[in-house]
Amino acid sequence: MELLPELAKLYPSDRLFTKKSQLITYETDGLTSFRSEPLAVVVPESNEEVIATVRLCHKAGIPFVARGSGTSLSGGSMPVEGGIVITLNRLNKILKIDPENRFTVVQAGTVNLKVSQAVAAHGLYYAPDPSSQQICTIGGNLAFNSGGAHCLKYGMTANHVLAIKAVLADGEVIEIGSESGDTLGPDASGFFCGNEGLFGVALEVTLRLTPKPQRYCTLLAAYNSLKKAGDAVSSVVDSGLLPGAMEIMDRLAIKAAEMAVKAGYPQDAEALLIVELEGETDAVEEDFKHLLALIENTGAYETRVAANEAERLTIWKGRKSAFSAVGRLSPDYLVQDGVVPRSRLGEALVKIETYSKEYGIDVANVFHAGDGNLHPLIMFNGKEEGALHRAEELAGKILKMCVEMGGSITGEHGVGVEKKAYMPEMFSEIDLECMKRVRAAIDPKEIANRGKMFPGGEAPALSTVGSHPLEKAGIISRE
Repeated sequence: MELLPELAKLYPSDRLFTKKSQLITYETDGLTSFRSEPLAVVVPESNEEVIATVRLCHKAGIPFVARGSGTSLSGGSMPVEGGIVITLNRLNKILKIDPENRFTVVQAGTVNLKVSQAVAAHGLYYAPDPSSQQICTIGGNLAFNSGGAHCLKYGMTANHVLAIKAVLADGEVIEIGSESGDTLGPDASGFFCGNEGLFGVALEVTLRLTPKPQRYCTLLAAYNSLKKAGDAVSSVVDSGLLPGAMEIMDRLAIKAAEMAVKAGYPQDAEALLIVELEGETDAVEEDFKHLLALIENTGAYETRVAANEAERLTIWKGRKSAFSAVGRLSPDYLVQDGVVPRSRLGEALVKIETYSKEYGIDVANVFHAGDGNLHPLIMFNGKEEGALHRAEELAGKILKMCVEMGGSITGEHGVGVEKKAYMPEMFSEIDLECMKRVRAAIDPKEIANRGKMFPGGEAPALSTVGSHPLEKAGIISRE
């Protein structure tokens, strides 16, 4: 079957892109060091068009990748060479809001921040808040199980997904989970979260909503060393306090953020720690007194408390702009995403500083300190011969350090294409084989985001005779 003529029957010319000048926009995602040219890009405006596209790809054996805003920092939404890109940006409707039961149903192309804006009048919001929340989509958040600054208290995307409607790679439409969040058997919605597009395409997602906190108390502490800031995180967590967020930025990240948004950060600091408490007014104010006393004993040379909502938002604006702002300091950079135990955070930061000097490469550090999720931004000039290779080598050394410390190669950005080679550092051959078999059970032809996550080799195809494996397990229903 010739796929392009079939797609031309499904999409008008202004929603089917095949010319090189049209495809170039989609060749890369947030990880711009990697590029791949798709065969075509389609722009569906309905679930039915997405389903029909996936079924055509399955019939033709042509790979596809679903894409929202392309903010993936691991190459996860980069096209599969010679495959189809299914862009979901026009599937951005909020289909249902149930304030009484605190959930909403949205299409996969809905921008993260717009969910909170849509439910704000009901005193509710959507808790996961990636730094790119002004543009990243729920479908992408789901695929990579995104977190954000407040994941310490509220958890990742999987903790807020109640139900999913999706089309699997073989064209079957499934509905898993429930609006109540109570289902018998395995947690199929949680199983789908973080699949990195290897199972198919999410169409509609039912999200748990959270009541807005009555009170926020936000503190900014400046330190003359990264280790002191890292150790301060352990002190706060060990105290029994559960902040809504704890973030650290180092000297280079501070400089970049200040250049971009003028957040008013102390420019002589080696590290800044942002801690935010939120919840009921009386409890937050009492806990904040405890927090202030703790911070005084961690070696902070300056402490600021946001006096009002405007000052609070300014502090967060600087933090959330840090990734993109580093582009002001370097023409190119890699964003890493390893995790270390909180108790070893200070040690990890010292090692990253050592590696940076060893390689002669500047590294800006921005990370979710509360759960040990490091985001080192490794700067280089891609026009210099060998610069990308050295940057990748340094990134790999940081990832191996994370695993050696008992952590992970990724916290929320996913494996994509960038971290495939490091999967064996964290998982045994048996672990990887199990993952491949699960993937093959759902996508025997391996056409959904082919080539991502697994470190070379092809997953074994399992028999598809009889009912679908997920149906046999009792975790899907068919449409």
